[in-house]
Amino acid sequence: MSQENRASRSLPWAPWLAEFLGTFLIVFAGTGAIVANEVSHGAVTHPGIALTFGAVVMVLIYGFGETSGAHFNPAVTVSLAAARRFEWQAVPAYVVVQCGGALAASGLLRWLFPAVVNLGATRPSGWDSHSLVYEAILTFFLMLVILRVSVGAKEKGITAAVAIGATVGLEAMFAGPICGASMNPARSLGPAVFGAGLGSLWIYCLGPMFGALLAVPVHRILQGTRVGSNCGPS
Repeated sequence: MSQENRASRSLPWAPWLAEFLGTFLIVFAGTGAIVANEVSHGAVTHPGIALTFGAVVMVLIYGFGETSGAHFNPAVTVSLAAARRFEWQAVPAYVVVQCGGALAASGLLRWLFPAVVNLGATRPSGWDSHSLVYEAILTFFLMLVILRVSVGAKEKGITAAVAIGATVGLEAMFAGPICGASMNPARSLGPAVFGAGLGSLWIYCLGPMFGALLAVPVHRILQGTRVGSNCGPS
């Protein structure tokens, strides 16, 4: 065993630190891109913001996947526990450090950009119910991808990182203008606390959590299906 591996085994809080740092960077880079787009009068652009969210998730899976599993999202953590891929007793600590990382990132952005009002907060562009449905659907497909690329022969760092990062970027691209495409309660918490207020936060907690949990039984159904199997009558 290498010295680095021995050190990681002796630090039981290393996964918590990884989740804190990962969620911090997602919020700092992703919502920071929104802030930069505002202060630069559109230099980043919406595609640039979507690419930032997707790329930072991909990079973090590479960087922290072996340490913490690279959740960075309370909805993902709870759903992995529901899928029996994560211990329920570890869920509260993960959720706390994820929210802590998001709050720290938004707090830093507030200090850096005191004149920016909402700090990249996710808010509905229309009816609350529309954004709630959007968030549930977006997170359902994101969680389904996470579950599908993390089993069997597809359980490879490069495959999982690219697939999950691309899903985040794609969904942010087409749904961002409608609902904000949060898919992550922690990502929405930080800007809500330090920026736009808590009024719409329930949408970005309830929608992603429901969508992510719904992906668990659907994944089990898909996992039990094999291409070429005789599913019809004999």
